[in-house]
Amino acid sequence: MPLLAFDHVNIRTANLAEMVAWYEEVLGLTRGPRPPIKAPGAWLYLGDAAILHLIEGDPAPSAYSEGESLRMEHMAFRAQGLAAFIARLEEHGIAYRRAPFEAMGTVVVNLRDPDGNHIHVDFPATES
Repeated sequence: MPLLAFDHVNIRTANLAEMVAWYEEVLGLTRGPRPPIKAPGAWLYLGDAAILHLIEGDPAPSAYSEGESLRMEHMAFRAQGLAAFIARLEEHGIAYRRAPFEAMGTVVVNLRDPDGNHIHVDFPATES
């Protein structure tokens, strides 16, 4: 049974509305159809794919603390438009760390969502 494709990530949150708004405003994902599931939540789409499922946590997940190890390490996106993305982060007051990753020919922008989940967005090195 070979794997065919990556489908989605599901993240529990106690801040559903804030997380939906953040992923829409900062990363440009769009809220879309979600089947009738008992637990409150939202599906966020990249194009036609529902890649991020948010579900209201019960109990709420613990807050992120620097140095912890028992959490998803990160999710990553490929993108274009580094300067516009940095401007968007600064407009929203979002802390980020920009790092070249020569081995992959990319510039990585590391940031955290409102719940502390690590995200990196990879841009072509030619945009740095």
